Amino acid sequence: MANVLIWGASGGIGRALTETFLTKGHTVGAVARRPEGLEALTPFVFPCDVTDPEGVSTVAVRAAEAIGPLDVFIYAVGDILSAKVAEMTPEDWRRILDANLTGVYLTVRATLPHLAPKAHLFFLGAQHERLRLPGLGAYAAAKAGLEALAEVVRKESRRKVTVVRPGAVTTPLWEKVPFRIPAHALSPQQVAEAIFQAWEEGREGVLDL
Repeated sequence: MANVLIWGASGGIGRALTETFLTKGHTVGAVARRPEGLEALTPFVFPCDVTDPEGVSTVAVRAAEAIGPLDVFIYAVGDILSAKVAEMTPEDWRRILDANLTGVYLTVRATLPHLAPKAHLFFLGAQHERLRLPGLGAYAAAKAGLEALAEVVRKESRRKVTVVRPGAVTTPLWEKVPFRIPAHALSPQQVAEAIFQAWEEGREGVLDL
């Protein structure tokens, strides 16, 4: 049985991951800015905004105390915005970078001391090469930066690190952009199952879905 900590557990993919790992018999700590409803899935629920360094550090300690050394770390927080660079406010830029990149740094920094020796870290990325479109500058930049950061974390920590890069996924994020969701879009459950399988198989590096 593994101890799993999921940051962003209330989102579409995050909730599917929480349900998947619990169904398979593992212990899950669920972290979310709005954790309503997660208590029905797991007793280990931690409210937290990943942009708050002090709050993130507190949750990392509390989660490790509650469920033990962490075998699986999953960062599934994300946000998106459609705005051209010339029209985007600095506040919007920071919001997208905070959710998709800075939050990764803060949660990894806080959680590393509480990881089990053979822990595996997963980061929810995106096929950012396909997202370099008008209006998606902040999102594409953040996801590209995430891959670079994940590679550095792998080298520094000498742990298993996987960046999961799904294509389109049927989550509420699509409501924030003026694009039609593709017919072949994956469901959050399909992404969660793929991540679970990658963990079972010990797959590292980049996982394109």
